[in-house]
Order: sequence, then structure tokens, then C-alpha cells
Amino acid sequence: MSRSTPYLAGRFFDGISSGMFMLALPWIMLSQGDMGVFVAALSLLCTLLSFFTTPFSATFIDRHSRKSILITIQLIQASTALAVLIAFQLEKDTLWLLALAQIIFWLTNDIAWSTNNAFTQENYDKSEYARITGQQEVVMQLTTLGAGAAGIVLLTTWSMIEFSLLATLASAIAAFSYFCTPYRRQLKPQKSQPFFSQLGASRAIFARRPAFFMFLALSCLTYPMLSYLAKLVPVYFSEQQISGSWFASWSLSYGVGALITGLLITRLLARFSHEKAMISAVLIMGCLLLIMSFWLIPEVLVALTVVLGFFNAFNRIARTNKMNHEVSVHERGRIEGGLKLFSVLSQGLGFTLIAVLSGLNLTAFGFTIMGIIILLAGFTMQFLYRRQAHVHLATA
Repeated sequence: MSRSTPYLAGRFFDGISSGMFMLALPWIMLSQGDMGVFVAALSLLCTLLSFFTTPFSATFIDRHSRKSILITIQLIQASTALAVLIAFQLEKDTLWLLALAQIIFWLTNDIAWSTNNAFTQENYDKSEYARITGQQEVVMQLTTLGAGAAGIVLLTTWSMIEFSLLATLASAIAAFSYFCTPYRRQLKPQKSQPFFSQLGASRAIFARRPAFFMFLALSCLTYPMLSYLAKLVPVYFSEQQISGSWFASWSLSYGVGALITGLLITRLLARFSHEKAMISAVLIMGCLLLIMSFWLIPEVLVALTVVLGFFNAFNRIARTNKMNHEVSVHERGRIEGGLKLFSVLSQGLGFTLIAVLSGLNLTAFGFTIMGIIILLAGFTMQFLYRRQAHVHLATA
């Protein structure tokens, strides 16, 4: 059995558990009637908590076994889902219990994402990075598409008991899969360095080579771009009275594009440098968004989003592999944390922009504005690349 098999199995069951359970939680809360404001406020709270806890969780990732962290996260999620299951079984369920469950899953998913990137860098050789990240992308998109499609159907027939049982079992299987994954630990214990001393050193990491980290941060803008579109498209469709089936098709088209990337990424990264792949992908996505803004019809949006999903995944995987090759394994958690802070802040600004545009009845301009922002990011990355040679960072 390949040493990647249990690890990919862990990511698969983690995706099933998180995807379907997180889909069910807001739905159950909304089904209690007039809870739209509460659900929106809860999402905002989760985002704020994620932002403020990231520096601490990022430092934690750089101090402890990444495998142990992955296992612990799955056990926490399994216990949370089991608690919800028992509460509903005893008819002791409350809105606040569901809210707490969403917060726990939201924050642990955030930590798991950064930990998985650090674990991959630590546990695989440089020659294996492209292959394993491609496999991870395929698994992630299959679980996202599967959980989303199945979840929409099951929401109408399942109760929270069934969703909680599924999440408990899936998280438990994920924990066992991670436990069975061979781990080549390279991270040295940081017992001699106090936690807050190591936390404070994060600033020095980014100050060491600002152009390098600016290059990565601009590439990270495509994540808040996707979150932005996931909010903008349904708002626009509802304003134009476009059927909800088109939004479902739009969501599916992104996953299909990303899935294709996962299947081809090993060959693509063998032909293109990480920097050129990232720059090209960001510039193409900016152009696609501007094209969308000129032809705002469902057919065009769905078709172009397949291509958008392809290049978004291409950019993300190229960035991940660049970091795998160039940053120190002992600093990976804090670097991921710093980039995440930038992404979360950009995401919040994007949601604010949607609210303003919707209030002014200018929702359609949201595509144009985002297209311009992404294009500017791509041109700035190109400038940094030319000015700073290959924007490399020597691995410590």
C-alpha cells in the first residue's frame, strides 16, 4: 500500500464530514424561521475568530507534530458531531449548540488546511510534491462536489441526527487514516523557545524578504476572489430572477475545472516554472472576470467558470509547490498563517463591497471591479518577478 493512500483517505473522509455537516448546520438553523440575520452574524463571527486566532494556531503548527495535529482535529470534530447527535436524540438541541458546532468546525477546518500544507512539505520529497498535490486536488474536488451535490438532496430528507452520525463516523475514519499514515517528522521540538517568543518572530520572517511574500500574497487574492464570486453570483442571479439551478450549475462548473487541474498538474508544473504559472493564471483569471462583466448571461458565466476554476486551482497548487520547495519546514505554519490573514482581510473587504453594490443596485459592476483588482495583482506579480529575478527565497 502506498504511503499516500491512508493520507488521501484521511483527506477524503475529512472533506465528506466537514462538507456535509457544515452544509447542514446553517440549513437547520434557517429552517427554524427568520434566522437569516443570525446565520449571517454567525458567519461573520467565525471569520473574525479565524482572523484573530490564526497567528496563535500558525505558531502552534510550527511547534508540534503535524500528524498529531491532524489526528486531534478529526477527534475534536467527531466529538462535536457526536455531541450534536446526542443532543438531538435527547431532544435537548438548541440554536446555540448548533452555533457552537459551526464555530468549532470552522476554526478546526482552518487549522487543518494550513497543517496539511505543512505536513505535505515535511513528509514528502521535492520530486513528489507535484504528484501529491495533484492527488490532493482531485480528492478535495471530488469530496466538495460529492458533499455539495449529495448534501443538497439529503437536506430535504435527513434530520440533523443523520448528518451528525455521518460526520462522526467520517471524522473518526479520517483520524484513523491519518494515524496509519507514515510520518517522516523533520520539525524539531521548540521546547527551548517560549511560545510567544516564537510567535513574535513571525514578523521577522516576513521582513526578511518582503518582495517574495508580497508575490505570494498577491497570488492568494484568488481565494477571496472565489469567496466573493460565491456570494456575488447568487445575489446577481436573484436580482435578475435567474433560476437557482443556474447557480448550482455555476458551483459545479468551478469544481469540474479544478478537478481537471488536479489530473493534469504534474505535467503542467513540469513545463512551467512556479512563478510563470502563478502570474499567467492570475492574469487569465482577471481577463475572464472582465469578459464575464460584458456578457452577464448564465450560459457564459457557467462556461467561463470552468476555465476560471482550472486556473484558480493551477495558481493555488503552483503557489503551494513553490512554498514547498523554498520556505523552511520549521516556518511553514507561520508563513501560511500570515498569508491567511491577508486572504481573510481581503475576503471581508470583498463581502463589504458586495453589500454596498447591492444596496446601490450596482451588483453587475462587482464582476468588473474584481476583474480589475485581479489584473492589477497579476501585473504587480509580473513586475516583482522581473525586478527581483525569480522572486526566490533560499530554504533555511
